[in-house]
Amino acid sequence: MWKLLSYFSFGRATPTSTPTSPPAESRSRDVGQEGLSVEDAQEIVEERLLVASPYTTRPHLLDLTTLTQSQILLARALTILTPVTHAYATSPYIDSFNWDAVLTFLAAAIKSETLHWKEQHFYIVVFRSQVPPSTDRSHLAELDKAAHVEAMRSGGLLKYWFGTPDVEGRNVATCKQLILSLTLEQSDSVEGVWRRREDAAPGSSGEGHKAAMRATVKMYSEWNIERLKLVVKENAGQWNIIPWAD
Repeated sequence: MWKLLSYFSFGRATPTSTPTSPPAESRSRDVGQEGLSVEDAQEIVEERLLVASPYTTRPHLLDLTTLTQSQILLARALTILTPVTHAYATSPYIDSFNWDAVLTFLAAAIKSETLHWKEQHFYIVVFRSQVPPSTDRSHLAELDKAAHVEAMRSGGLLKYWFGTPDVEGRNVATCKQLILSLTLEQSDSVEGVWRRREDAAPGSSGEGHKAAMRATVKMYSEWNIERLKLVVKENAGQWNIIPWAD
């Protein structure tokens, strides 16, 4: 079923007014470059670089100059993505996040920019996993950071998100490209959105990703990957998230 941008999609109210720029905290993070004043750093983040993941130093930031206007608008809308349930590690992906608010944000931005948005598809990867609660997660965290830098260098990753493990060690993570990606751990959660599915391949072929996958085999008691497609209809008037089919 297609999701209409109404205030009662999924039975949850959507705010009647939606900002057309990301929250201030998303725009004023440290870019990790020596010699920049706070004001200069903020200007760089606002004009060219975007915090699009839990990591806020410069190698992890999204370079907006590599994107089309429509991709920039979606990337900015995704800065407000947040879970709407504590059970995101095990709940259906479409019900786990505030997609109504994200798409309302996007629709408002499209209207503000007088852009004609044609139907577009984005690739989502969702990684659900379980790690024994007694596991030292510091090594996994470093591997994740290295893999994320590789993905940002390869281009096309519009959003990366991961959650906090539940009491059983389950989590989820996700990332998005003009096609998306998500990861869950026990109970962690990772989520990502990619611009295109083709962008995900080079972004996951580096040594950092290979090391992370080796650790997954050794340290995770359970894991699986979902591939999904975010379909945004004309001017973001309708949307849906469906299984990805080759």
